[in-house]
Amino acid sequence: MKLDHIEHIGVAVSNLDEAIKFYEEKLGLKCYAIEEVPAQKVRTAFFKVGQTKIELLESTAEDGPIAKFIEKKGQGVQHVAFAVKGLADQLKAAEEDGVMLIDKAPRKGAEGLNIAFLHPKSTFGVLTELCEHPEQEGSCGCDCSCK
Repeated sequence: MKLDHIEHIGVAVSNLDEAIKFYEEKLGLKCYAIEEVPAQKVRTAFFKVGQTKIELLESTAEDGPIAKFIEKKGQGVQHVAFAVKGLADQLKAAEEDGVMLIDKAPRKGAEGLNIAFLHPKSTFGVLTELCEHPEQEGSCGCDCSCK
């Protein structure tokens, strides 16, 4: 697996508005985007620190993954996301190497990224997300594996 850089760190919060206020007023960061991702039952807010982003995640449903995470573990770091190129190929190689996958194929995430998660049972308890900017997919611009 070839990781380019840390794309973002996901932080689960119970109240997105309160968390945004804290990050802006106490940490001096600026929220540059708020987005709802209905397929993931989440509302997100993004901040940039250097080249790395912080993604705050608030559940939009009681049965959503963020609500379940907070119920089980409380608010806090929920995942670490790495930028990759060739996400579909990276997933295939990871699975062939014995890594448990949550997503066997890329799906759409916040900010238009293609994303997939590795199971924390294979990553020492850390939910790991792989992200690919759509323009970094195959050379034809689709999600195939052409180079």
